[in-house]
Amino acid sequence: ELVRKGIPHHFRAIVWQLLCSAQSMPIKDQYSELLKMTSPCEKLIRRDIARTYPEHDFFKEKDSLGQEVLFNVMKAYSLVDREVGYCQGSAFIVGLLLMQMPEEEAFCVFVKLMQDYRLRELFKPSMAELGLCMYQFECMIQEHLPELYVHFQSQSFHTSMYASSWFLTIFLTTFPLPIATRIFDIFMSEGLEIVFRVGLAVLQMNQAELLQLDMEGMLQHFQKVIPHQFDSGPDKLIQASYQVKYNAKKMKKLEKEYTTIKTKEMEEQVEIKRLRTENRLLKQRIETLEKESASLADRLIQHKCSSRYSEDFVLQLEKELVQARLSEAESHCALKEMQDKVLEMEKRNSSLPDEENLARLQEELIAVKLREAEALTGLKELRQQVKDLEEHWQRHLARTTGRWKDPPRKNTVNELQDELMTVRLREAETQAELKETKQRMMEMETQNQINSNHLRRAEQEVTSLQGKVQYLSAQNKGLLAQLNEAKRRQAEIECKSKEEVMAVRLREADRIAAVAELQQHIAELEIQKEEGKIQGQLNKSDSNQYIRELKDQIAELHHEIKCLKGQRDFSDQPTFDGIHIVNHFTGDDESFHSSDEDFITNSIQESGVNFHLHRRTGQMSLDHTVVDSSDSDTEGSVLQTGNSDKMVSRQRRVESYSTTV
Repeated sequence: ELVRKGIPHHFRAIVWQLLCSAQSMPIKDQYSELLKMTSPCEKLIRRDIARTYPEHDFFKEKDSLGQEVLFNVMKAYSLVDREVGYCQGSAFIVGLLLMQMPEEEAFCVFVKLMQDYRLRELFKPSMAELGLCMYQFECMIQEHLPELYVHFQSQSFHTSMYASSWFLTIFLTTFPLPIATRIFDIFMSEGLEIVFRVGLAVLQMNQAELLQLDMEGMLQHFQKVIPHQFDSGPDKLIQASYQVKYNAKKMKKLEKEYTTIKTKEMEEQVEIKRLRTENRLLKQRIETLEKESASLADRLIQHKCSSRYSEDFVLQLEKELVQARLSEAESHCALKEMQDKVLEMEKRNSSLPDEENLARLQEELIAVKLREAEALTGLKELRQQVKDLEEHWQRHLARTTGRWKDPPRKNTVNELQDELMTVRLREAETQAELKETKQRMMEMETQNQINSNHLRRAEQEVTSLQGKVQYLSAQNKGLLAQLNEAKRRQAEIECKSKEEVMAVRLREADRIAAVAELQQHIAELEIQKEEGKIQGQLNKSDSNQYIRELKDQIAELHHEIKCLKGQRDFSDQPTFDGIHIVNHFTGDDESFHSSDEDFITNSIQESGVNFHLHRRTGQMSLDHTVVDSSDSDTEGSVLQTGNSDKMVSRQRRVESYSTTV
């Protein structure tokens, strides 16, 4: 009762040793010697040590003190019990022992647990005890929780999928350490019974949830939900486990049933193995008998054939002899026909002087000669075969001379000869038909060869034409390239000529502009001269000197124009177009009829400039821009002294002239 309520932590090591009677074990003295030895399970132990209590401070660090002592205990036990050696799950039990006591004492307690608490049977390689526990636990579920059992069966959720770790580790991998340690306290006192009780209590408390889940959901529930259901304390679980009905007698009965079932299974396996062995031996025996039967059948067939060998052999030789002679005759006929055909074709060849026909006939002749050579070769082979058959036939007649003297045998030979003649006649007819067929076939082959020759020549002509077409295409491409090059050069020449023409025209335009400028200058000088004359008449002064100067300037300008015209003749085109010069000057009507007016007109006409004088009536206005300042002053004084009365008394009519060049 005290153990069920929980062993205090400080007394747990002593109590566990007392409960399993592990205080005075002689194997404790051998522990140090076992550590010096080498175990074949060391690699497996090293591999699983890191997986044992990976979150506990005593074991989580690599190569720590906890891992070393755990390795030592597992290694020592694997050397003590070589049948079990090392099994996964046992390290969790040893780790819990090392949390409570030194390694030597933990080793002794573990050895005692393996021997007296059925753990050794659980950890054997066959794990027969684990199968028994699974069977007993499944029967308890079927008895106490039938609905859950049916649900497990419908989902194919076997007991070993969730309960095997419960029995192998005593819930150390299922619940947290405080809860698992309380269960282990009771296990040290009562054995595996507590595992059955706690397992069934857990299923009873989670039955409603498990009935709603499928197989994957139930696995998740066992792995994540159940381990944390009792974090508040293990008392509730312990109380529920002792409310489960556990019948030790029934468990013994179930053990016997399981043993019987396993025995039957073993017997069935032995029987199956024996039947498989017998089946394999029978198959081998059948194969041997089949081979013997096949060999006997072959021997029987050979024996039957050997009994009729002589008669069949004689008939076969006769048939081969007849066929050989017929083949020889046929070959002679075919050879003669071939020779006749060759002669005929040679005559035809001589009568056809055309080169194409000659080449065609020569090809046909070569083909015929080749076939003739093949026929001669076949004839030689047939002759050799006939010769061999005749020799063989003579030897056979020599061996069977005594038999042919028997009168019944002679009758048989005569009958055979008659049949042979009949067969020969039929063979001759068949050979004649065959000969005609071969002749037709040869004619068709010859015609086919002729057609092939025509086709080949046509292909050659097509090939030559294609070559010519390609050559002409290449030549055409070359000519097109030359034409494009010529066009390009012509375009360049035209462009250059256009540029030169434009340059010439520009130079001509410059010269025309210079001539026009000079002619304009001449016109201005003429106008100035005319104005000077008018002013002289008005002032009644002599302006001859001024006019002479103007004439000299006009002459110089005419000389320059002649020089420019010497470079190019402008007679075919007008020198000016659109230049309009207008000069306003004053004078009376009589001034336009002086002798100088004719001179001006003639001078302007000689210069190549046409002046059109338009007379308009209006008020007179004096323009002094074309006269020197001295002349203007003199003329002004004359006007003021001589003509003041006339200018005041009346207004003079003046005429203005516009000159268009």
